[in-house]
Amino acid sequence: MVAPMRRRSASRNRERNIESYDALIRWSSAIVLVACGLILGLAAFGDAGPLGDTLFALAYATVGLGAFLLPLALIAVGVYAGFGRSVMAPLTTSGLVLILASILAFAGLFPEAGFGGLVGEWAGSALAGFFGFWGALILLIALISIGLALVSDLEALWTLFVRMWQKASSRARDLQDSFVITGTSGDELEQEEPSVDEEPIEVIDGPHREPVVTVFNEVAPTKTGAGIRNFDAEYHAPPLSLLSDDRGKPGVGDIKANANIIRRTFQNFGINVEMDEVSVGPTVTRYAIKPAEGVRLSKIVSLQNNLELALAAHPVRIEAPIPGKSLVGIEVPNTTKATVGLGGLLTAPEWSASKKPLLGALGRDISGTPHYLNIVKMPHALVAGATGSGKSVAIHTIITSLLYRNSPNQLRFIMVDPKRVELTTYNGIPHLLTPVITDPKKCILALKWAAKEMERRYNILEAEGARDVEGYHASVVEPAKKRRDEDMPEMLPYIVIVLDELADIMSSYPRELEASIVRLAQMSRAVGIHLLLSTQRPSVNVITGLIKANVPTRLALQVASQIDSRTILDQGGAEHLLGAGDMLYLSSDMQKPVRIQTAYIAEQEVKKVVRYIKEHNAGDLTSIDMGGNGGSMSGAGDVIALTGGFDDEEIDDDLYQAAKQAVEEAGRASTSYLQRKLRIGYSRAARLMDVLESKGVIGPADGAKPREVLTRANAEALDAPGEPL
Repeated sequence: MVAPMRRRSASRNRERNIESYDALIRWSSAIVLVACGLILGLAAFGDAGPLGDTLFALAYATVGLGAFLLPLALIAVGVYAGFGRSVMAPLTTSGLVLILASILAFAGLFPEAGFGGLVGEWAGSALAGFFGFWGALILLIALISIGLALVSDLEALWTLFVRMWQKASSRARDLQDSFVITGTSGDELEQEEPSVDEEPIEVIDGPHREPVVTVFNEVAPTKTGAGIRNFDAEYHAPPLSLLSDDRGKPGVGDIKANANIIRRTFQNFGINVEMDEVSVGPTVTRYAIKPAEGVRLSKIVSLQNNLELALAAHPVRIEAPIPGKSLVGIEVPNTTKATVGLGGLLTAPEWSASKKPLLGALGRDISGTPHYLNIVKMPHALVAGATGSGKSVAIHTIITSLLYRNSPNQLRFIMVDPKRVELTTYNGIPHLLTPVITDPKKCILALKWAAKEMERRYNILEAEGARDVEGYHASVVEPAKKRRDEDMPEMLPYIVIVLDELADIMSSYPRELEASIVRLAQMSRAVGIHLLLSTQRPSVNVITGLIKANVPTRLALQVASQIDSRTILDQGGAEHLLGAGDMLYLSSDMQKPVRIQTAYIAEQEVKKVVRYIKEHNAGDLTSIDMGGNGGSMSGAGDVIALTGGFDDEEIDDDLYQAAKQAVEEAGRASTSYLQRKLRIGYSRAARLMDVLESKGVIGPADGAKPREVLTRANAEALDAPGEPL
């Protein structure tokens, strides 16, 4: 047992001795090589004595000009021998050796100069013997180029060359322009000066494809009301001077540097991309990249956090792919934002030339293109986002643009504002069917009135053989106007129901609200009734599955989590928005949402528009019979008369009439009696008892005794008026 242990210890000692000998030899060789390199370097300047001069002369006779580089080579080899680390990369070393050998052979082609030494003369004569003088010259130039490619980054050299050439060209153009400008007058100079916003900026990215930058271009609106298409001669639309235009310019930083950072970040993870176009929008800048073939988009999307770190920007949104293009969009927030004004949208040709009556303004996309919402085609929309994300501003933008375009004869509103501060500004305008509703109970009444109005309109369309409201007006109303009939057919204006906070009403009347919204959303499109819903709590308890299935248009603003984004859009993305009106717009005919910066309208602008409408459109509007419980437009401003409580026709429980008849026949009322009589459960019977009490059919509870039936007692009193009390 002891002998094997001794043998193992002896073998370990021998290994240690061998390692120490190897280290001694390695360090000794390193010191000798470095010392020889230093001595030879001193000999090149004549400071190494006679022996050093002799050694340098021998080296020069052997390798010619390479003798001046030989000291550096000896020092590099000595450092590598001592530390085991290469001073340069292997490819760089190979490139230097190839360049040096090619230069020596090149010098050997001219032996009379004596710059190549014996090695150079031998190599030059050998190449000249095989390829001739000119062939050897071309071959050596090619070898030197290969060596340069191994040593340096030709891509960086080419980029530097291109930049220098561009600077020289731009300076030459500036000098030429300066000579031209000196001969022009001040007025001509102002006309010939190009606009900075309209001129595309080109980003040079080395040998890659050069991305072209398109900058968000502001529209210079005309401050008149002539651009508004008025659909009723009796209506005086507000002037556009009440609204603000686009303000400010987007700050994007160094576009060229950001493009290079994006490309290098993907290259660090083994993804080769090619920079394409760059679009500068009012809020974000989109860098479009074209990935190499075979790259999975999921791999690109997974690098979102790495891009945020590299660009020092948050949040960065990746759109993979850009709809209609074989590109991937990297959306980076701008350092400063440009404000999109509603006045700029209402002066655009897309707005003024359109013949669509219910065209609401939304905002501008990344390329600066204005976007509008056709409510007739919509037909119902949901606006959702976190608190302070810009929901109310988006709703004000849509409502105000509709007020500019339609008179009360074409469009009426029912507005519900449980918060009491957002939509109450519109109180008093003739477009309202009823003053802005702030009570959740009246909201349910308004929705039920809308359902009745929907049924009434369907009866009218059925009688006239029209398919929808637009066809009814074209085939029935317009011909009657041209004939100037005395008995004019009824006008059916569009009705837009704006519900500002869905969650507040859902907490009070969840079942009634969902049933009313679903019924209207399913059937009201043809009769011109449309819903615009809004909520700041995008949860499944508020935005239920039935509501989502029947409200196809979604406007998602900034939300807190991806779960909320999926609740609104059925996909992520809204959690990466910036807030302040930055939204994702998804309609029924779109596969992917579009990022839009909502137009901004200040509170003072809304008040100015409302004040103008009330001052210039009072008492001269055509009266419309809306088929409600109240008067007409010329009344107290409440056409549908949402007063009182739920009447008998608005009771949700279809057993209400049966329960009322049962208790009146029995002369007594109790929960257990309704359970037995109607064969229902306790909770439903108890609810029917509460409804009967609220309607005055039965009296209040009196312990365990059955309740008194008040309507039967009143009926008996009426039947026998002559009996003494």
